[in-house]
Amino acid sequence: MFRTKTVEQSIRDTEEPEHELKKSLSALDLTVFGVGVIIGTGIFVLTGKVAKETAGPATALAFVAAGVVCALAALCYAEFASTVPVAGSAYTFSYASLGEVVAWTIGWDLVLEFALGTAVVAVGWSGYVRSLMDNIGWNMPEALSGPEASDGFGFDLLAFVLVLLLTAILVVGVKLSARVTAIVVAIKVTVVLIVIIAGSFFIKADNYSPFIPDAVTPPAGSGWDAPLVQLMFGYEPTNFGVMGIFTAASVVFFAFIGFDVVATAAEETKLPQRDMPRGILGSLLICTVLYVAVSLVVTGMQHYSELSVSAPLADAFKATGHPFYAGTISFGAAVGLTTVCMILLLGQTRVFFAMSRDGLLPRFFSVTHPKFRTPYRPTILLGVLIAIIAGFTSLEELATLVNIGTLFAFVVVALGVIVLRRTRPDLHRAFRTPWVPVVPILSVAASFWLMLNLPAETWLRFGIWMAMGYVVYFAYSRGRSRLGRTGDNAKY
Repeated sequence: MFRTKTVEQSIRDTEEPEHELKKSLSALDLTVFGVGVIIGTGIFVLTGKVAKETAGPATALAFVAAGVVCALAALCYAEFASTVPVAGSAYTFSYASLGEVVAWTIGWDLVLEFALGTAVVAVGWSGYVRSLMDNIGWNMPEALSGPEASDGFGFDLLAFVLVLLLTAILVVGVKLSARVTAIVVAIKVTVVLIVIIAGSFFIKADNYSPFIPDAVTPPAGSGWDAPLVQLMFGYEPTNFGVMGIFTAASVVFFAFIGFDVVATAAEETKLPQRDMPRGILGSLLICTVLYVAVSLVVTGMQHYSELSVSAPLADAFKATGHPFYAGTISFGAAVGLTTVCMILLLGQTRVFFAMSRDGLLPRFFSVTHPKFRTPYRPTILLGVLIAIIAGFTSLEELATLVNIGTLFAFVVVALGVIVLRRTRPDLHRAFRTPWVPVVPILSVAASFWLMLNLPAETWLRFGIWMAMGYVVYFAYSRGRSRLGRTGDNAKY
């Protein structure tokens, strides 16, 4: 179960004609991908929720804390992605360092993370579009507006169509998706800058007082009263106060999900040894600065206790008497969420493709398109499944599963860096994580701390999904693994 696949063999697999992906991405493309997927639901929605319920104006510090956790992980991802430029991200990295069963665990985890992330964002996109349609007098029938809008059974036609359209774009080619992403990211970043620049003129200093509100015990059943950290360390969970900042950080962490998706495109990058670290670290730095600025502006425009939970940025401008900016923000959010869906779907298909190429999933899915050189079979399969999930399911309660899945991946990648440094010191590393093992250990500790601050229900759902994965591994994947059948990396 702990057999490892050598880095050299992983790279050789990418050169097999029928399993080869087209190399077309640059450092700029990767940075745009990163910014495109990171700036999304988190900043447009979560800012108001955590400011109002857990952190107040100190939400900016929660973004800083979450950004630090991501930065520690990003340094580890950058080393792996430049050393092992193969599709699959954390799955491929763990296969090269920690062994097959760990690789399967993280691959199964990423399948859940990206699938739910895509569906959640698609449903959020649908909500923004319906809001814009309502503003101009076009109303979607309730039966086609999803379960929430129809108070029960309903089909979210907009979310369904969006995922199918993005699936088609990804089948045609990753370079086309990069061009589409570049246009949309330009619009999205412009909207964020409008929030920062225009909103700064409406800041009232009184809204920052107190910057860190006094701690209070969250109400029973609110979702904030059951972090696992209470069981392990014995402290009483609180909203607001210093500990409220960490609770908020475990939630706004969702806003940073995406930079790790950049690593899944390593195999399609022209110069991965140079460009992967630039894309990963560059996109994370840009987004962290924008997030902190936006949260400071919004909590300065409107008192945190009055912020909207569903659309805090737009509603803050409405509250100050500037509905034009509110409409612009809603438009930018709707456009921006498009790229989030597309890049999460891209990451999902690349992980699935890599697992299939290794035999852990049916090899049928590892054949690339003869013309476009894209993994079209898993793209179509997963795209249709996620479109159906997004159409029929309300996924707000499952959003925290995306967080715990990502943090778990961070832990595995950080441990993998330490192990591979010891087992393969001879490997050429174009980018080296500084201060190993200190930085990886800090990454593990910080990621695990945020995981502990998530509700216990999230851990239960995550455990059930992972248990299902181990059943699949022992019943199917372990016996069909290419590495297992050869038993010898040199003759793989």
